[in-house]
Amino acid sequence: MNKLKVLFHVNELDRWQTALSNIINFVKDVEQENADIEVVANGPAVSAYTSRCLLEGGNNGQPAASCGKVDGELLNQMKKLSGMGIRFAACRNALRAQSIDESVLPSFVTVVPAGITEIAKKQAEGYAYIKP
Repeated sequence: MNKLKVLFHVNELDRWQTALSNIINFVKDVEQENADIEVVANGPAVSAYTSRCLLEGGNNGQPAASCGKVDGELLNQMKKLSGMGIRFAACRNALRAQSIDESVLPSFVTVVPAGITEIAKKQAEGYAYIKP
């Protein structure tokens, strides 16, 4: 079997859990060695790469309403998946729009100049586009 090349696009914070579940199920089905997976986040979804949502939350450290279910567990899942070879990218334009400094991103996140351009490049390279 040739490697399946898949790009997951996340631009809404409340779609992260679905995206990560989709990735986990995909890897279980085809096995990691048969997949080349990248996740591109842009728009408000880049905030999930930081603890910003928890810091901006309301009482008892709960995430702000706009952050959906974003919490440390999502970052833990992302880190585990990155250890399996899944790449995570953040759009530099979105980071600037969300006032997030690149230096606060986890080491497993790569910053790309523009998320939309990264998506177009990956599609040109034959990656299937999935938007959970």
